[in-house]
Formats: sequence, structure tokens, C-alpha cells
Amino acid sequence: MKVLLIVLGVILLLLLICVIRTLAAGKKEAIYTPSDDEERIEEYAKKLQKMIQYETVSVRGVDQAEKFRGFHKVLEELFPTVFEKLEKIEIDGNLMMKWKGSDPSLDPIIMISHQDVVEATGDWKYPPFSGEIVDGKMYGRGTGDIKCGVMTFYQAAEELLKAGYTPKCDVYLGSSCTEEIGGDGAPKMVQWLKDHGVHLFMLCDEGGCIIENPVGGVKGSFAAIGIFEKGYGDLKFSAKGNGGHSSTPKKNTPIARLAKFEAEVEKKSPFKAQFSPAVIRLFESVAPYSESFGFKLVMTNLWLLKPILTKIMGMISAEADAMLKTTVCFTMQKGSEGYNVIPQDAWVTANLRYIPHQKMDESNEIMRKIAAKYDIEMEKVIGNDPSRPLDLNGKPYEITVNAVKKIFPELGIMPYVVTGGTDSRFFDSVCDSCVRFTPVKISSEQMKGMHGLNENIDINVLPPAVDYFKEIIKAQEER
Repeated sequence: MKVLLIVLGVILLLLLICVIRTLAAGKKEAIYTPSDDEERIEEYAKKLQKMIQYETVSVRGVDQAEKFRGFHKVLEELFPTVFEKLEKIEIDGNLMMKWKGSDPSLDPIIMISHQDVVEATGDWKYPPFSGEIVDGKMYGRGTGDIKCGVMTFYQAAEELLKAGYTPKCDVYLGSSCTEEIGGDGAPKMVQWLKDHGVHLFMLCDEGGCIIENPVGGVKGSFAAIGIFEKGYGDLKFSAKGNGGHSSTPKKNTPIARLAKFEAEVEKKSPFKAQFSPAVIRLFESVAPYSESFGFKLVMTNLWLLKPILTKIMGMISAEADAMLKTTVCFTMQKGSEGYNVIPQDAWVTANLRYIPHQKMDESNEIMRKIAAKYDIEMEKVIGNDPSRPLDLNGKPYEITVNAVKKIFPELGIMPYVVTGGTDSRFFDSVCDSCVRFTPVKISSEQMKGMHGLNENIDINVLPPAVDYFKEIIKAQEER
């Protein structure tokens, strides 16, 4: 009886602590305020429109350097001071502009976004390379992904240069032309930096942006600052058999074995879920903005509830679950060519996104062992490990957060795990601190348009983004 009372007392004490921590989190609102400066909105929209109108679709296996050099001429027309004052470094259509700082002892910074876009097929409301502006939105391939990034940091440099500003450290403006096809554009820029002995203090790239309602139960607008991106892998699983006629089938044909393998992986994830410091900070950051006391209680008390959440997160949110573990998705499959033919060979592919605590080799080995149970062979097609995480207590993250607070004072701020791929991953060898954040607001509907139909962006988000990049540049004076 005494032991039971002690246990009940401990439980009540823990509940009391949780409730107190929840109440202490308070209630906040996360608000994004776009620009109302019509003159700046119009000026910036016209520049972005001209960038959209120059088609920059990248094609795998095709040398398109000359096409992208044509795009560089568009940039030169739009940002003449940048091209007059900065050193131009062109590498096979990839572009860097070097802005010399006043203190050569400081490591430089680089702001990057890619020039290339994906193809624009399908039935669009407006021509995909028109940059048509309707009801305050600009339509066109590349508006959100990610010529808005190129435009805003070039404009920030243009305005600072015209004002006579000299940065304290060297500042690079970079843009690859092969990001959308996973090409060698960014690696070529990295190699140039290595060849010239350049180690970067921080990098700013795409990855996160300003989003709405990031987690169920949380309302408002948040700066989702990407602090690392998951690794990427494509695997192929092949099963072999004797083939034959489907009228006299035997058990465990190649298709059946692949199906059993896929079913096992789908039924229960073979990968370990774990809360990283980034994900803990994410949920703690959004908790005060929740309208649900229950959600707030859970997210402010991860110190106690993490073991439970790691087991049930997949049932709550696929997006949140992907931040905790390596994910796998079966994508392509092939057997025989005939309806009545048992295949001698069948295969299925899987796409994996690797988490830092179970990197590529470990995750692939887990998949290989499961496949071997069904006499299935695994082949690695392509893969890379997760990027190095950004230090949440480091100066580059502090600079980023301070810039967000200054330009967007009512915005919520949260670290973010980038589940897609960016050019940033190539820069780990020359930069310890890669910040994946573009300071434009993208609605959930606009997010669907990236790589899809009717990609668009609100033009009144452009002036605050320009001001943000100015702050990033000027913040280097405090190092």
C-alpha cells in the first residue's frame, strides 16, 4: 500500500509539473504582415517578372551553359550596380558574384538560390513563363522555386551598393543552374571556393520559408528555418524465379516475394524514431501558439513524453514523423510484360530519406537484411548522407533569428527539418553553418504549385524579403 501511494504521489507530482509548464508557456499569436509599399512592390514585381519570362528549364544530360549565360544578361540589366561593382565568377552557366569586404580576416558569407526551374507541362491558367500578375499574385514557373530568392538577395545588394555600403566580410551571391536535376553546378562552385582557399562563415539558401499553420492545432505564420536536410537514396530490389505460365503457378514467385517484402516494410517502419534537438526545439517553439491545451501540454513537456510520442507520431502526422526517422517509399515496380506470364525477374525501387541518427549505410543495411529474408537482392542506385546540422546555439542561427525578429516582429520562429534536397548539401566541406530559409510567405496552396500547375507568389512578400537579406549582410559587422 505504501509503495502504491508513493507511485501515485510521483504521478501526481509529474502531472502538476506538466500543467505548470504548460500554463507558463502562455498564449501567443504568430502574424505575418506583408508590405504595403506599392512603389517597391511594383518595382520588385517587374524585376521578378522579367526573370520568370526568361525560361530556364534544366535538362539532364544536356549542356545548357549558353542559355544560362543569357539569363545572366537579364540579371545584369536588372541589377547593373551589382555587375559593375562585384567580381563576376561564371562556371559553365553557374554564377557567383564576389563583393569585397573591408576585413579580409573574416570568413565570407554566401547567399544562394538556383537559376533553373522544372518543366511546366499541363494546362495552366496563365502561360507558365509569362509572369502574369493577377489579384496581387504573380504566376509562372520559378516564382516560388526559387527565382524570388535570387531576385531578393540581388536587390538587397543593389540597394546597399547604391547607398555606398561596404560589407565587413566578403559576400558572395551564388546561383547554380542544375539544382532541379541534381547536377554538378553547386559542386563546381564549391570546388572554386576550395581552389581559392575560401571557408564560409555561413550560407543562406532555400529549404524553409514563411509558412502557415505548421502543425495540427497550431495557427499562425512561422519562419521555418531549415537547419539540416535529410539524406537521399534510391534502392532497387530484384527477385528472380523460373518464370512460366500463369495457369500453373507455383508459390513465392518473384512478384509475390516482392509483395511480402513491401508489406513487411509498410506494416511497421524498420527505422528508429528519435527526437533530435532540432525537432524538440521546433515543437517547443510552436507550443505557445497552440489553441489546444492538450497539444500545448504535450509539446511543452517532451522531457517526459518523448518515449510515447516517438511510438505514436506516425499515427498523428506523416510530416512530423518524417522528422524523427529515415523514411522509405516504394515508387516503381515491374514484372512480366504479359497478363498470363509469370516473370523470371521482377523488381521494385524505393526512395529513402535518411535521418542523421541512422545514416545511409546503416539504413540501407536494414533494408538489405529484410529483403534477404525473401531471397531478394538489393542494389544501391544513388545516395548521400544527411547534411551537417546547424548549431542552434551558434552565431549564424542567432543572426538569422535576429534578422527575422527585426523584419517580421510578430512572426513565430521555429527550426525545421528539410525533407527535400537543396544545393546546400554540397557546401558542407566549405561551410559549417548552412541556413536553409527564404524569407517569403508561401501558403499551403502555393506550395502545391511548386513543380505543379499554376505556381505563383504574392508580390507583396518581396519587399520584406529584400530587407531581410540586407539585415543578414549588415549583421556581419557584429561578428
